Amino acid sequence: MIETVTPAFDDRVQPPVADRYDAVVIGGGPAGSAAAATLAEAGKSVALLERQPAGRFHVGESLIPETYWSLKRLGLLDRLEEVGFVKKYSVQFVNEMGKESAPFYFDLDDAGRPNGKEGTQTWQVERGPFDRMLLERAEELGAVVRTDAHVLDVLWDGEPLDADGKPNADAKAAGVKVKFGRGDAAFTKEIQSEVLIDATGQTAFMGRRLGTMQADPHLKKGTLWSYWENAERSPDDPREDGCTVIIQGKEKKCWFWYIPLGDGITSVGCTGDMSHMFGPHRSSPAETYESEIAAAPGIAKRLENATRVRDVFTTKDFSYYSGVGAGNGWTLVGDAFGFIDPVYSSGVFLALDSGIRGGEAAVKALNAGDVSRETLGAWQPEYKKGVENFRKLVYAFYDDSFSIGGFLRDFPQYKMGIVDVLIGNVFRPELDEMFRHMPQSRRAATAA
Repeated sequence: MIETVTPAFDDRVQPPVADRYDAVVIGGGPAGSAAAATLAEAGKSVALLERQPAGRFHVGESLIPETYWSLKRLGLLDRLEEVGFVKKYSVQFVNEMGKESAPFYFDLDDAGRPNGKEGTQTWQVERGPFDRMLLERAEELGAVVRTDAHVLDVLWDGEPLDADGKPNADAKAAGVKVKFGRGDAAFTKEIQSEVLIDATGQTAFMGRRLGTMQADPHLKKGTLWSYWENAERSPDDPREDGCTVIIQGKEKKCWFWYIPLGDGITSVGCTGDMSHMFGPHRSSPAETYESEIAAAPGIAKRLENATRVRDVFTTKDFSYYSGVGAGNGWTLVGDAFGFIDPVYSSGVFLALDSGIRGGEAAVKALNAGDVSRETLGAWQPEYKKGVENFRKLVYAFYDDSFSIGGFLRDFPQYKMGIVDVLIGNVFRPELDEMFRHMPQSRRAATAA
């Protein structure tokens, strides 16, 4: 069952907080935990400030294979095996008529032979225990972790905005003002820091205050999702039992994710244009969700004998990016930097990858005594190129004239290029050639 509370971690006594740290990380999701763990492992004093109890309920359960390297870097592979999350070996696509592609297996080469590579199997995770595991790892490595910390404001040396209301390149983030505790025991404290890392996810704490957040003009989407018991699975074939399935809805006006979790639970989400999912012709989210399922043969048959066991949740207009990723004394990681779309399950991978990159850049900056925008953001140009490759394939997915199967029939030499993006190996310059043959992906250049 989907875990929503985690008292084992949050029943502990919250640790004392000092007046100054080398780094303060805002946000205790995967990006924040990875950044804090990286800094703490390097011997830096770091406080991780999270507002909610550890391991809160969250969508985004499917990990892509390249997440393996971040988890290995954080020393968590053995724990993932111990927890017993469902193992994921492949991803499969189903068109609007219910026709299924062959699974894309991550451990096979383009001839269908085992490729012998490390890290080709990944996991479907319940985000509550998964996120808590990351947070606990940061604390083990030496980070001070508070899960009762509401960051109220940033402390600045200089004015954060110039006369035109744009980020002031000369200002430096110098710490945070925080409300700790709840109820009568709450108190407010200012904490000084050399580096501030914003890992606040879609709250985008810094970006919204500085006015740098921009909606992706091509991805104004909304999602409805819930959880089902006894949905169709493949118990006789463990390599298919954990497969993520991406299913087109009726007339390709929406698509579904189908993610097998533990205890016989399956996460099922439906994503489409905002006007289609939440327009005036719609009634309740639950009725919209059920009607889209009924109209899509690829998902309806999988849920024929299943029972929905949770309410229907909603997320609206969630694709965005920050035009500025770092400044003097501060940097953005994870969804605070930007979020694309859930279709290829890139969220946790990009959160962990950017958290580690941002943490490593902060370590170098602190060691050099140079916490400038250039130093703290040195990793971001390369990272953004990888994000753009995800975005290009997302744009292609939403183009009615495109299908992965059709593209590979025309360009079979790019099968492993498609697999590279699906597994998260998106930092390869060789992918540029493949995308040159995918014209609809060029719109990504306007949103990079």
